[in-house]
Amino acid sequence: MNNITHQYIEVNGIKLHVAKQGNGEKLVILLHGWPEFWYTWRNQIPVLAEKYTVVAPDLRGFNLSDKSKGIKNYKLDIVASDIAALIPKLGFTKAYIVGHDFGGATAWAFAALYPELTEKLVVLNCPHPKEMFIGMKKFSQMRKSWYIFMHQIPLLPEFLYKLSLPMFFKTFLRGWMYNKKNFTDEDLNAFVAAFKQKGAMTGSLNYYRAMIQCKPNKNVFRNKIKAPTLLLWGEGDKALGKELSFNTAKYIEASYKVIYLPKCSHWIQNDCPKEVNEYLLEFLD
Repeated sequence: MNNITHQYIEVNGIKLHVAKQGNGEKLVILLHGWPEFWYTWRNQIPVLAEKYTVVAPDLRGFNLSDKSKGIKNYKLDIVASDIAALIPKLGFTKAYIVGHDFGGATAWAFAALYPELTEKLVVLNCPHPKEMFIGMKKFSQMRKSWYIFMHQIPLLPEFLYKLSLPMFFKTFLRGWMYNKKNFTDEDLNAFVAAFKQKGAMTGSLNYYRAMIQCKPNKNVFRNKIKAPTLLLWGEGDKALGKELSFNTAKYIEASYKVIYLPKCSHWIQNDCPKEVNEYLLEFLD
């Protein structure tokens, strides 16, 4: 962690905080989900940095990045455009895109909208956005995704989470993991601090609000993925049913592979870092 540098880069009129390590000729961008921030990739950054230039931004609305006002500013295509603007600012023409959870949804959108910028795509425990849309119509997934609907209520989720931040991460993140030793008290405190940043709770919840309340960019659903794609899926995911991954191949024109990790939760890169790192290095190579 000592070799990770931090900087702010302006894209689309906002400043993104990014963590960076490595000086490789190729760029890997790691996109976190909710309720995460760049630090969720702490086990991947130094390993990947031995070969690549690795950048893990705080997505807009999270931690130290700017928090745009307005729910519409958290649509997938808007967040993906931040990453598209970030790549040339880092001195590269394209990148390997790796995303988890909402970062995975952003990664799907990015690869669909910016094929010329996408070297390869890796998604961790996040279905293709269209499959998520289809899945949300089924009771089994609706029941698992109850929190998405709760997040639509103005102000109340912010109030409840702020009241219970340490316990929330102990229950929702560490509590779901199989390998609980991989989420230490130090890690927990880092997550709590990130979500105590001014505006971070509302900014992060606006991703869910934009998902339901804003009209999506149809090209995210329609455009086929042209980059080689790997989907990693922890089979113990309590938020997203494994069946959401079954039809992924039909959205991809390039080579595609899915790997299911048994005894691994939704928080796959935290829960099973060794396996995730091995699969990432093998695929990116």
